[in-house]
Amino acid sequence: MAGLIVDRVMPGSIAEELEVEPGDRLVSVNGHPLRDVIDYNYYGADDVLDLELEKADGELWELEVEREEGEPLGLSFEAPAPARCGNNCVFCFVHQLPKGLRKPLYVKDEDYRLSFLYGNYVTLANIGREELERIKEQRLSPLYISVHATDAGLRERMLGKKGILPILEVMRELAKARITMHTQVVLCPGWNDGEVFARTVEDMALMHPWVASLAVVPVGLTEHRKKLPALTPVDKEFAASFVAEWEGKAQLLAERLGEPFLFLADEFYIKGDLTFPPLESYGDLPQIENGVGMIPLFLSEAQEVLSDAEHLGASKVTVVTGESPYRYLAEFLERLSAATGVSVTPVAVANRLFGPTVTVTGLVCGTDIVAALQGKDLGDLVLVPDVMMKEGEGVFLDDLTLADLEQQLGKPVQVVESTPYGIYEALNGISS
Repeated sequence: MAGLIVDRVMPGSIAEELEVEPGDRLVSVNGHPLRDVIDYNYYGADDVLDLELEKADGELWELEVEREEGEPLGLSFEAPAPARCGNNCVFCFVHQLPKGLRKPLYVKDEDYRLSFLYGNYVTLANIGREELERIKEQRLSPLYISVHATDAGLRERMLGKKGILPILEVMRELAKARITMHTQVVLCPGWNDGEVFARTVEDMALMHPWVASLAVVPVGLTEHRKKLPALTPVDKEFAASFVAEWEGKAQLLAERLGEPFLFLADEFYIKGDLTFPPLESYGDLPQIENGVGMIPLFLSEAQEVLSDAEHLGASKVTVVTGESPYRYLAEFLERLSAATGVSVTPVAVANRLFGPTVTVTGLVCGTDIVAALQGKDLGDLVLVPDVMMKEGEGVFLDDLTLADLEQQLGKPVQVVESTPYGIYEALNGISS
């Protein structure tokens, strides 16, 4: 059924004056049936609006609205149910999850709307002509696209799906319509590296500036890969070789295109035990949510915090982290302890849930934190980076809550922003 269920009405808004209530269904705007919040934003941009509203008891209301330019109606809606993914990717992380996690973690979404709204990466393998026309008409830009390989046959094998529209055709059409695209390649050694990767990079670069960036990230493998295609992990030797080949090429590409374009994920430098390039080589950090430039930004902010840090008095704090960024965090915390007088101890949490090959902080679960901290002198407070928590729900991947963690550790636990500023502010709070 067309329409959006009202989730919240902002106090003092036009919608409140019109007696719109949570649970009502906004059916159409200016005669256009609403499929989702994108339609609402697109068709509801005018200053004069005709609204069709179905009340919770089924009564239909027709409302006329005249408002000042840019004045919001004051409505928010329930999040759209994501379209399910029809791919069977050889590297799919969901297929590598252990049993017993909460059900939403096993849901695979492939929804261009979520790409536009939230920056989710999509393959566009499920897209059809109707969806393409909508993207162009409603200017759904930017989009975040998982390319993986521009070789059509190889891409079908990697996505585990035949008969999909060739990604180059789709992206060229979007580029012609001036839709901005950020792209990624999940690099699987022996599959889409070597000459295939070089071809993919060049195909993306030829569509610049509409293809605004390309990130390459190493395939993530857990110890729960059962009855799945054999994949080779990115090890220290491969990472070092890949960076040696492509870091310079990325710089040449930036000179050719006039801005940074190809970005190597932080994991390549961490796995290869390599020095990161300067922060300015990451441009305006268009791929930071994809794990690209996080450590260089952390190191830059660390210098700023240390230059301004004040003595805060004696206390003892423990900070947990994943194994990947431990080295960089530990170096910062050692200098921060000296500057503030607070004893700050980092603890790298081994990932027992997914296995030792998964080392990023965002995939650490609560029970693994408990295991890592048991028997240690935790001091006055335990700091947990916010990337370990499900946003807005306060639970870890294994459904352990902060209250559960505090009970099992016997210490207060505080969630902090995963930045040098976040850590310093937490220490300052203890002192205050």
